[in-house]
Amino acid sequence: MASPRGGGATPPSAFLETIQLEHVPSTHTVHVAVFKDVANAEFLHQQLLSRNSEYEYAFIDVSSVISRLQVLAAIFKAITTQLSGNMKTPNIHSEIVCSLSPNKNISEAYRRFGITPSTTNLIVVKVLITPSTLTPKDVEAHLAAHVRGSPVPFADDALQATGFADAAKVRKYYKLGGVAWLDGVGDEARRRRETEMLVLGGMALREL
Repeated sequence: MASPRGGGATPPSAFLETIQLEHVPSTHTVHVAVFKDVANAEFLHQQLLSRNSEYEYAFIDVSSVISRLQVLAAIFKAITTQLSGNMKTPNIHSEIVCSLSPNKNISEAYRRFGITPSTTNLIVVKVLITPSTLTPKDVEAHLAAHVRGSPVPFADDALQATGFADAAKVRKYYKLGGVAWLDGVGDEARRRRETEMLVLGGMALREL
C-alpha cells in the first residue's frame, strides 16, 4: 500500500493483527500494526504529549526492536502489571513502551523506545479491555485515517529489514557492547537469535 502524502490518509485494509496471548485473560485482546515511511510522526508524538485519548496507543520506534517476540514480551509484561495494579505509568500502552526498557527510568524509556518527531518506522499496539466501546475495526479505521505510512506485516522478516532495526542502537540500549563473543558469531540468523535472547533477558531483569 502506498504511503499517502500531502495530508492524505492510508486507505483501509486488513493490516491490523489481532493476538490473544497465552496466559492472558480473554478480557484483554492485543492488536498490532506496523508502518514504514511514516510522514506524520511529529503529529502523532504531539497527540501523546497532549494526552489525546483518541491516540492512546503504544507507539514504538521500530529502530529499537529486533523481533516480534521482544514486542510481545513487553505487551505481556505490561498486561500482567496492569492486572496486578502495579502500573508506574498512566496507562497500559505507556506501560508497554516502558516494558521494553532494561531499566526503570520511565522518561528514558519513552525517549529510547517510544515515538519521536523523527520516527520513520512505527509499531502501533492497542490493547482492548472488555468492556470496551471500541472494536478492532474501529482501531484499524482510526489508524488508517491518521497514520501516514505504509503498512507492513508484524513479522521478524519485516522488522529486520534494512532500515528498520538499528543494531548499534539495540546494543547500546541493552548494554551489549561488552558482549565480545556476540561479534564472533558468524551466522547472521544465529547472531540475531542470540541478541534477541540477551535483549529478553535484559527486559526480564528490569524489576530486580
